[in-house]
Amino acid sequence: MTIHTTSEDKKLNALKPAKVEIEETKGAFQLLVNKEPFFIRGAGLEFGDIKTLAKHKGNSFRTWRTNNGRRTAREILDEAHKYGLMVCMGLEVGRERHGFDYNDPNEVNRQLEAIRKEVLQLKDHPALLMWGIGNELNLRYTNAKVWDAVNDISKMIHEVDPNHLTTTSLSGIFRKEVQCIKERCPDLDVLSFQLYGSLPILPKKVRQFGWEGPYIVSEWGATGHWEVPKTSWGAPIEENSTVKAANYLKRYNAGIGADPEQCIGSYVFLWGNKQERTPTWYGMFLEDGEETEAVDVMHYIWNGSWPVHRSPKIDSFILNGKTAYENVILAPNQKYPAIVETTNYQNNPIKYRWEVLPESTDLKDGGDYEEKQAAVEGVLKEQDENTVFIKTPAAGKYRLFVYATDSNKLAATANIPFLVE
Repeated sequence: MTIHTTSEDKKLNALKPAKVEIEETKGAFQLLVNKEPFFIRGAGLEFGDIKTLAKHKGNSFRTWRTNNGRRTAREILDEAHKYGLMVCMGLEVGRERHGFDYNDPNEVNRQLEAIRKEVLQLKDHPALLMWGIGNELNLRYTNAKVWDAVNDISKMIHEVDPNHLTTTSLSGIFRKEVQCIKERCPDLDVLSFQLYGSLPILPKKVRQFGWEGPYIVSEWGATGHWEVPKTSWGAPIEENSTVKAANYLKRYNAGIGADPEQCIGSYVFLWGNKQERTPTWYGMFLEDGEETEAVDVMHYIWNGSWPVHRSPKIDSFILNGKTAYENVILAPNQKYPAIVETTNYQNNPIKYRWEVLPESTDLKDGGDYEEKQAAVEGVLKEQDENTVFIKTPAAGKYRLFVYATDSNKLAATANIPFLVE
């Protein structure tokens, strides 16, 4: 078989891998890439747009695995390099909650050898920053041997790849896991934490629980669906895109910017779009690629100035005269008005799109794949700019979504859960 090498391949092959190190000065840590300071201005990016991240002056992104089914790790690294970004490459590690048995030495060794092959294939790429060993392995686990396996993977990586660092990402921050990592994973270079609404407590908890090394916030963003108020029928109430954006800025300043000694950067979640409880909860982009206010905030954090064009804001949103926090309960086969009020910085005309979705029943945890519900047909009646009338479907649990988009493909979004009975 003949392998055809492109000129781009030849250029990449001629480049050396980056030398990535941690420098400590009197208890303060700094990440160095080829001896130059590198504070991670990053995003979690599974299927999102790499070029757009570079446009907003992010400098890195993380993945959760080497092959996400759409792009190979090599393709991801090549595109990152094209736009001057560095990658924390995720390595898929078996989770106890998915049935992986860390008491089975054969299974653990097979995993180690599979990861060794992945590392050997990618370790010399110039866009590689570090290796992320597993994701939230502490979520609903009982067997502490998982940390022995993580340490062995880290040791293997350092044996075959002397140029890059290793980390693992924890769900939340707990004294037990911090102590386990200190005792069982001494080979890790950095520890990563994932917090949402509780992010501002992180600098204090890091010290309280005895972590003295460098750390990354490898996921943070919108208030988690487990952290928000619920309706009387148990539907979590999602914050609108404007409230989310304000919280992004507050949480960054309190939980990341407030700890220049030990925090070496972060990866905001999610530079893209995904279904998790709703299709808008965590993604900073809508399904068609429109940017929301959270992107504006990250641009401001990374550049010190706001983007020239800014996303519309949600001022208010009501269904039958009530907000999402007022338990909207409707009768079947009746017409009800919904009104959204928005502000647009550029005074561009805004187009409004509406849809009603059944309340999601495909509920997973840890970011596992969830299926989006199909929109309910025939319920949207009269529409006049920022007002719509819905004719309620059969008894059940639903959400009314509104998407407000301007001519620059910038958007605001909100939804109201409602019960038909």
